[in-house]
Amino acid sequence: MEKVVSEAEELPKAIVRRVVKEKLSECSPDYDFNVHKDAHLAFTESARIFIHYLSATANDICKESKRQTMNAEDVFKALEEIEFSEFVKPLRASLAGRRMLGKRVEQPRKMRSKRRGK
Repeated sequence: MEKVVSEAEELPKAIVRRVVKEKLSECSPDYDFNVHKDAHLAFTESARIFIHYLSATANDICKESKRQTMNAEDVFKALEEIEFSEFVKPLRASLAGRRMLGKRVEQPRKMRSKRRGK
């Protein structure tokens, strides 16, 4: 029996395909992999289920803290709780990098708005 997934829950197939292809090429750069349509579907469904599981666990952690807004720390704690703690360190580094990039982009915007205001 096929489970019907709402459009809001679907992951973009092109992005999943690109991530799989990039990871496979990193593993074996000299080999051109072909991935069957069923395998792409399996990757997509696995990722969707993982996101649901992780978000439900992070939501529980958030509720236990008597908060309504989930934050990155809730996600990190959820990863540890579901025994994916090896992802926490690289995700923290990635998040820090994105925050720094965001600050660099934000600073020129502030400068432009200050110039317009004068």
